[in-house]
Amino acid sequence: MATKLTQTGVQKIIANLFGTALTAPTYLGWGTGSTAAAVTDTTLQTPSAEARTNGTGSKITTTFSNDTLQVVGTITAAGGQTVSEVGLFDASSSGNMYVHGVFTGIVLATGDAIAFTVTIQITTT
Repeated sequence: MATKLTQTGVQKIIANLFGTALTAPTYLGWGTGSTAAAVTDTTLQTPSAEARTNGTGSKITTTFSNDTLQVVGTITAAGGQTVSEVGLFDASSSGNMYVHGVFTGIVLATGDAIAFTVTIQITTT
């Protein structure tokens, strides 16, 4: 999956380092857009009708202790569609998109679900 940490996401993280209160990005939304993700993206290309899900956020270890934010959440299809993008937001509607990922479409029927795991790793290189 081609995934980008958005400019808005970077700006929010940096502002938080300087004491600006931050709402944790734990909401996952999906859509049917297929254009490659870009750092300038602020929303999904073609959001689907399903509500964003409030995922479970945690700090995990990838390279060193607590270097990665992980959000896990499942969205269930209300109708047939081909889902091909996911976004990580700080609100259940509107809000700021921190991560945008575009992937090969997954054909879903009503009641099918996708469990997403989105990570943001801070590295020292």
